[in-house]
Amino acid sequence: MRATFGLIGKTAMALVLATSIGAGALTVGSTAAFAAEKKPKEVKAAYSKEFITAAGPIQKTVTALDEAKKKGATPEAQKALLASAGAELAAAEATISTPLDRMAAGGWAVSIGGVLNDIGMRQRGMKNMLDSGMVPEASVNDYQFYLGNFAYSNKDFPVAIAALTTVVQANYKDDTAAELLADSYSQQGQNAQALDALRNALTMRKAAGGVVPEAWFKRANVIAYKNRLGPQAIEWSTMMVENDPTALNWLGAAQLVREFGTFTNQESLDLGRLLLRSGGFQNDPKYVEREYIEYIEAADPRRFPGEVLKVAEIGVKAGVLRANDPFVADAMAQSKGRIAADKASLPALDREARAGKDGRSAVAMADAYLSYDEPAKAEEMYKMAIEKGNIDKDRALTRLGIAQVDQDKFADAKATFAQVGGARGSLARLWSAFATTQARP
Repeated sequence: MRATFGLIGKTAMALVLATSIGAGALTVGSTAAFAAEKKPKEVKAAYSKEFITAAGPIQKTVTALDEAKKKGATPEAQKALLASAGAELAAAEATISTPLDRMAAGGWAVSIGGVLNDIGMRQRGMKNMLDSGMVPEASVNDYQFYLGNFAYSNKDFPVAIAALTTVVQANYKDDTAAELLADSYSQQGQNAQALDALRNALTMRKAAGGVVPEAWFKRANVIAYKNRLGPQAIEWSTMMVENDPTALNWLGAAQLVREFGTFTNQESLDLGRLLLRSGGFQNDPKYVEREYIEYIEAADPRRFPGEVLKVAEIGVKAGVLRANDPFVADAMAQSKGRIAADKASLPALDREARAGKDGRSAVAMADAYLSYDEPAKAEEMYKMAIEKGNIDKDRALTRLGIAQVDQDKFADAKATFAQVGGARGSLARLWSAFATTQARP
């Protein structure tokens, strides 16, 4: 059967990508007051004579700037005071020879760079402060984070990666650190490393008993999806929906599994069943209309009339499908005309399935029971079919797991889904994630 609906151009995954973090780069936070808030490590140190001489002009300029700030000078007036600051700072930096020289020059660069909005200057200053060895140990990760921030904004991605890697490994408090690190890798075309960075951040956060932010999953999905990394896109979307099982996340994950999989109608049928049970259909009609059609086509009123009628009626009631649409009307009419005879044939088919030498009749009987919402009978028949053999075992295991989910046997279902391989492996993992979410209190 063919649907009369046109293909929907914008999928739910596209919506997730568009609304989660946007198409542009990450936003780096302001650190204008950063240098003033941190005190250097208490160590015996001294300025070099050369630095004291060379730093005189920049120190005088910084003092004038501080006085102007206290008097409420406008940003424009502050910038005017710094007309020669760049050259003065460079002269002082050229004479650095002690840790204290480097710490002082770095602090000036961060402060002046903030007024001038010179990210390169701020990056250089933060690097000097860290290289001085005078940053208090408890503040090193803060300084590294800001260095990574500045380097990222300055598109100096190698420096951003070096700075942020240690920060993320330390399970840094600012969630943006992991995203900045991942995007720094991605900007250089190192997308696998970007996803590894987010995975490491996730591992560290979970090990510390913390909450993994949804933004990390979304960032990983963006990277994997845009770069056509199918297995990783499926993996991260599955983890995201397990972490945050919203209707939109379920729809997006299901669409990714189909897009990067090799599905026939049989796999599409079980994907539709997942969308129905998970709430994935409870989205804007323009995102789920095609999904309803896919489900109805895969179920086929000639094979599973009861299930087709149920799904079509749900779609009509939700305002997604129109009862007078030729495709919908035909599917419903065919289903209504077949249900009575189909149900009447079940007892004889059940006896035939039990007497069969292989599992083919049993799996067909199990499919019928599952389509009529009789999961206990379906579970029994799928187990019988698997034991007798000569069937598509991965398909039978998938549907056995579905029957177990329908009976709230979530641990059994997850164990069953774990046995599924081949083209159905990613679909089974998504079903397993659903079982996990349903098992929660």
